[in-house]
Amino acid sequence: MNKNIKRIVAYYKRKTGSESPFEIASYLNILIQIGELGDCEGCYMFLKNHRYIFLNSNLDDNERSFVMAHELGHAIMHRKENCYFIKNKTLLLTSKNEIEANTFAAELLIPDSIILENPGMTKSQLARLVGYDEKIMNFKKI
Repeated sequence: MNKNIKRIVAYYKRKTGSESPFEIASYLNILIQIGELGDCEGCYMFLKNHRYIFLNSNLDDNERSFVMAHELGHAIMHRKENCYFIKNKTLLLTSKNEIEANTFAAELLIPDSIILENPGMTKSQLARLVGYDEKIMNFKKI
């Protein structure tokens, strides 16, 4: 398990001046395609020495941001491995790569300040506050 994910996220935020997974991907020349993917919400692929992230066009804005951040985690930490985000499954998987990608997404999308400024809130309340599935809070480190 990569213990430096918080540091990796901070590096890219600082380097790009952004917390947007789309802007960070653009900075890294990762190509993004949005289209119909069936049951798959998104995937990361390494093809012919290029990195691609595919996102399902049926995602709402918050889902799209989360899936994008998750796939960006794969693109940065698992560069040569192809990875798929399957609805209702990926947040429950226990493989090292999926845990790392979920942790990357949580660190990128949920600022520490949200947790520190709301000390009495449960994980569920914090997740609703930021607009993401509450399972993401299981990957957030403070």
